[in-house]
Amino acid sequence: MAWPLILVSERTLNVVASSLPADPSANRFTHLLATRPWLLADGATGSNLFDVGLMSGDAPELWNTEHPDRIANLHQSFVDAGADIILTNTFGGTVYRLKLHQAHGRMAELNQAAARIARAVADASGREVAVAGSMGPTGEIMEPIGTLTFDQAKAAFAEQALALAAGGVDVLWIETMSSREEVEAAVAGAAVAGLPIVCTLSFDTNGRTMMGISPSDFSGIEKSLSPRLAACGTNCGVGASEVVACIHNLAEAMGPDVVLVAKGNCGIPQYVDGAICYNGTPEIMALYARMALDAGARIIGGCCGTSAKHLRAMRDALESHTKSPSPTLEAILSQLGEVSTGARAQWGGEQSRLGGAAPGANLSRGRGGRSRRE
Repeated sequence: MAWPLILVSERTLNVVASSLPADPSANRFTHLLATRPWLLADGATGSNLFDVGLMSGDAPELWNTEHPDRIANLHQSFVDAGADIILTNTFGGTVYRLKLHQAHGRMAELNQAAARIARAVADASGREVAVAGSMGPTGEIMEPIGTLTFDQAKAAFAEQALALAAGGVDVLWIETMSSREEVEAAVAGAAVAGLPIVCTLSFDTNGRTMMGISPSDFSGIEKSLSPRLAACGTNCGVGASEVVACIHNLAEAMGPDVVLVAKGNCGIPQYVDGAICYNGTPEIMALYARMALDAGARIIGGCCGTSAKHLRAMRDALESHTKSPSPTLEAILSQLGEVSTGARAQWGGEQSRLGGAAPGANLSRGRGGRSRRE
């Protein structure tokens, strides 16, 4: 479906700009990064909201006005568990995702409400807690494969970014991305708010994103972005071991000056008694947190399935841990479990798809008969 270009008015830009701190050093997120060796990000939003009544197929963002107390309680549980960064309940907050629930006309309202809920919890914590404005994919496929243009995507992300900034977030947190085109559009759109930007990709397909980006590719993309990211890394994925291996591969590609983010799922999802649950224990997540730190991450949190109980174990583990050399692949395999063929290949320096292919894979599929015979 072709969407009209969303225009961000000069008046909206001026309103948001007037609400931002005049001194960039006053930003909570950048101040925390400058003064702390590591930061703990929060856990899951959607999977925890399912436990308090959210139904499959519902838009969590609608709860920012329908059940703000439940959203605040979730944020509070993470702050109580030791989170330094809490993400707003706005992962599906673009007009494109909200359109699926006939709520696209409420984009600004829902994003601002989410930011204000998180801001109130953070401000009442008695310590410095940063609020990150969560910005997930549009759900549309961008050109040249799909129909969504760069300008349309950029405008949608800009509107969401401005609404989150008006609600009081400290940083814009672009997450679970898979394509270069959408990363570039999201960063360009978020830039209009004048806040630090974080971007994480989900490397969940044999060491790459669904659209084929590897950690090494992401390094090249990040260097080309304007503005540059305050932090970048990986979230979601297929388990703690894969996330730690990905952080190692990102660190190798990006170097020591880039702030890396690890926000992995709490184990592997399983269908038990009619519900989706995750098999990661607090002990496993504590081990993951320590290994992610050693591998090079400075911001560590949890994604799907990660509860406040898991996060508390991660906080305790990080506080009691002395940073060590990056774990070996053998240590990751023995303590956290298997990693993909692609991640193994990248660990060894092989960046081609052939090097990361599973045994027996037909990489010539779709290239024509001659390629198949060769």
